[in-house]
Amino acid sequence: MDLITRTPSLPEPGETVLGTSFHTTPGGKGANQAVAAAKAGARVTFIGAVGDDEFGGTLRLTLTGAGVNDRALRTSAGSSGIAAITVDDHAENSIVVVPGANSGVRELTDDDRAVIADADILLCQLEIPLDTVIAAFEYARARDVVTMLNPSPVQELPDILIENTDVLVVNEAEEARIGLGAGRVEHVITTLGAKGAGYSGSESFEVAAPRVDAVDTTGAGDAFAGALAACWFDGPRRAVEWACVAGSFAATRPGASASSGTRDEIEALRDAAGR
Repeated sequence: MDLITRTPSLPEPGETVLGTSFHTTPGGKGANQAVAAAKAGARVTFIGAVGDDEFGGTLRLTLTGAGVNDRALRTSAGSSGIAAITVDDHAENSIVVVPGANSGVRELTDDDRAVIADADILLCQLEIPLDTVIAAFEYARARDVVTMLNPSPVQELPDILIENTDVLVVNEAEEARIGLGAGRVEHVITTLGAKGAGYSGSESFEVAAPRVDAVDTTGAGDAFAGALAACWFDGPRRAVEWACVAGSFAATRPGASASSGTRDEIEALRDAAGR
């Protein structure tokens, strides 16, 4: 669950600033991306966990309400994951994540494996334990399932995870932090904020994002990743173009999972931008 505070400027270390509003909205990088992919037209099943607190039921309903299958979403004792988010008047944000139930996703169940084996793409983030992501990617790779990784919150990636990643989706800061050498991942997509995104793989190119009046960039990166996955088999260039439009659309709405657009909304912005 995202706990969102709005303030004129982000606080510096040791600084207290006065906020202008506060609200809660369903989030979580995995859930945001699952919702974005489903709203963009993909068939999506979510693997993960929520707590047995008051947030857990709301988070589950957010997924199913967007058309995401929750058969592999477990409920564990304790708190759901939360993110404390501060958004300033320039639509920039800072985020602190507390994993909660996500930290308990430490092994794949038989149902998890069945979901992965039936998938075309496995899209993972790093809000669950790293060893679980590695196990899921190894299992997926052995079954010719495309593995797509958004390594956020950013951390050092072990070689075994890189070796089992087909598509890496990073922002500029994450790319610099990870410092991948050339050719270690077949497809690397780097998001460039309002400028769009770049692709490196069999070819290299950049795609400009449509110009929009940004309200909140919190969910834009997740909307990008979900739409990218939903459109991946149309080819990297088409998928990156579509994802850039989806990310721009999300920036025009507040919140995270609620900000992603439907296929029709994304297509309308794409057409308006002359894509």
